[in-house]
Amino acid sequence: MEQQDRTFLESLFFAAVEAADAERILAANLPAPPKGRTVVVGAGKGVAQLAAALEEMWETPVSGVVVTRYGYGCATKRIRVLEASHPVPDLAGLAASYALLDAVSELTPDDLVIALFCGGGSALLPCPLDGLCLDDEIALNEALLASGAPISVMNAVRSQISAIKGGRLAAAAAPARVVSLIVSDVPGDDPAQVASGPTVPSPLTRADVRRLIANWQLRLPPVIEQWLENDRSRSPMLEDPVFRSHEVRVIASAKLSLEAAAQAAADQGVTGIILSDAMEGEARDVGYVHAALAREIAVNNRPFRRPVVMLSGGETTVTMRGHGRGGRNSEFLLAFAAAAQNLPVAAIAADTDGIDGSESNAGAFACGESDVRLRRLGRDAGSFLSNNDAYSAFEILDDLFITGPTGTNVNDFRAILIR
Repeated sequence: MEQQDRTFLESLFFAAVEAADAERILAANLPAPPKGRTVVVGAGKGVAQLAAALEEMWETPVSGVVVTRYGYGCATKRIRVLEASHPVPDLAGLAASYALLDAVSELTPDDLVIALFCGGGSALLPCPLDGLCLDDEIALNEALLASGAPISVMNAVRSQISAIKGGRLAAAAAPARVVSLIVSDVPGDDPAQVASGPTVPSPLTRADVRRLIANWQLRLPPVIEQWLENDRSRSPMLEDPVFRSHEVRVIASAKLSLEAAAQAAADQGVTGIILSDAMEGEARDVGYVHAALAREIAVNNRPFRRPVVMLSGGETTVTMRGHGRGGRNSEFLLAFAAAAQNLPVAAIAADTDGIDGSESNAGAFACGESDVRLRRLGRDAGSFLSNNDAYSAFEILDDLFITGPTGTNVNDFRAILIR
């Protein structure tokens, strides 16, 4: 890939990330201070930065606790920042869940809870209901991550077996008012899906979730399946009186970040086309579709005229078939590279939080020569895909995209330049 193309694609990624910057998005969305206490709670990969920014802007005393992924914390003055494991929960996450529940206990109607949630919160807040244990929730998370099911299905299941998700944290804050400020990382920006909705009840019943499990043919741990067969622990519903005075605001999303990237492209003389901010499906299949679109543009100059950059967001999934390394963005990009061989294209696919899956990279770069270069080394994209080993392929090509934690998370970012 030519350096000018790499620089151009990087500029679009960072424009998308900047559009979800903590200070920028909080400034216009903070509620008025209450008569009583202000307590901040939250979880997610970018929540520490949100908490730090809120402290600087808040005009009255504030306290609280938030939890983020190991290595994603930052300095705060009064709000405690805890760290826990992601994407698989651990004991630190369980302790953090109890700390959040404790922070909102014994409040009054004069108090205000500001809830800050962004992507990654589901894994960071394990808190199994009675009859289940942490090991059960870990096993469930591992099964869901390997299933290939969309994030909406995963979070629907998670919220049913949790003592903190599905609106239960907000219910525990009663009678205080709760204002939830959400950085959306889910397709469609449903706030009940972000971090499995600790302060936003899901509209789904236990029976609805059982139907989703059947429809997606999910293989869950037997103890979870047995637990979900009963209806003894009713999940909170949005119409419950306890949520009447609560307010929910989505303050950043993939949609807004993609619009910022399109503007950054236009500023450099390239038309940016947003395909969708809510793409789901198997990562490699989405990659093949993007490659087909790129081929049509490159060969026939339709449906968009060159030069153009196609932008998309959302959250794809990976069904584990092998035992390689990587995440959904690198798998998407490797499939794209295999199908876009010899085309005049350059592409980036990365997670806006700076981590693709469980590796150290945000994503990777690819071009029409990527698979050709692999073949010169005696390898090919197909062999890496069959083992879910996209990380190794791009490591060999020296095309990994490494940013470190970005302090935000509006999910996947994909940009494909057709020259």
